[in-house]
Amino acid sequence: MSVEDYLNHGDQAFRKEELYGRDRELTYAGAQSFLRRKYTRDLTGVDVAVTGIPLDLATTYRPGARQGPQAVRAGSVQLAELDAFPFGFDPFDYLAVVDYGDCYFDHGFQHEIPDAITNHVRQILDSGASSLCIGGDHFVTYPILRAYVEKHGPLSLIHFDAHADTWPDDGQPMNHGTMFTRAVKEGLVIPENSVQIGIRTIADDVGFNILHAPWVHENGVQAVLDRVSEIVGDRKAYLTFDIDCLDPAYAPGTGTPVAGGLTSHQALSIVRGFGDLNLVGMDIVEVAPAYDHAEITAIAAATLAHDYLCLQADKKRKEKS
Repeated sequence: MSVEDYLNHGDQAFRKEELYGRDRELTYAGAQSFLRRKYTRDLTGVDVAVTGIPLDLATTYRPGARQGPQAVRAGSVQLAELDAFPFGFDPFDYLAVVDYGDCYFDHGFQHEIPDAITNHVRQILDSGASSLCIGGDHFVTYPILRAYVEKHGPLSLIHFDAHADTWPDDGQPMNHGTMFTRAVKEGLVIPENSVQIGIRTIADDVGFNILHAPWVHENGVQAVLDRVSEIVGDRKAYLTFDIDCLDPAYAPGTGTPVAGGLTSHQALSIVRGFGDLNLVGMDIVEVAPAYDHAEITAIAAATLAHDYLCLQADKKRKEKS
């Protein structure tokens, strides 16, 4: 390459002008936006805004998920360089994706945090883009859902987790184990058209369809896809993925690990099979890098988020063909 070629490469997170395409980066250096996408608060022409929600004040065991957004960004560096296996096309040829930075809130004023998150996501949705949120603990899904329901109405929820997060809730606490009880009570999600996958703890019954982890292991990926399709149909659905859905062997870096979970292969295969669903948004939560080893958890989370973007890009690709 010429001297000019060398000078023009690198740090595309803040140097890139176009929303589409990608450029060469050093995987081990440079500004670490998610998938090296442009850092910007300008949402003109954007399809998906990736944003961090660095909250871990709602955890019930080990804190640390506030560092999750940065860890997942770091875990995405190779995915920014590699072909989008197994999709067979470059998602950024079809989908305009930016890194919107992180949601700001003052951790000292906990009662203000849910509204801060809802307002942050509302701003993205009002622009016409959708969001891919990186947590943060799982409570963040509740204020995210409030913004989505304002735009789309009550949603089906596709929820990957070791825990159902349906403990009793009176609408007051900020707790990552109760917010889906609250979401049902407030009419944000339609439980009979929602599904929880990978659960392996006792859950209070609020009406969700549950595919426990042993059921997934015994019946396989295709059975999960068939059942999800039957439950959700063509309804608008929000996808939330708690990384502790994976067995701790595949995701040690999380606050509430539970043995017996899904493998990375199972989880990725299921998500990659959601192409016919009407997914309107996603979050991936509970990555706590202080407990991780060799970025195993962060890489798994980044790959799941990447593959969700590929699903959205594939819809755009098919519309153009």
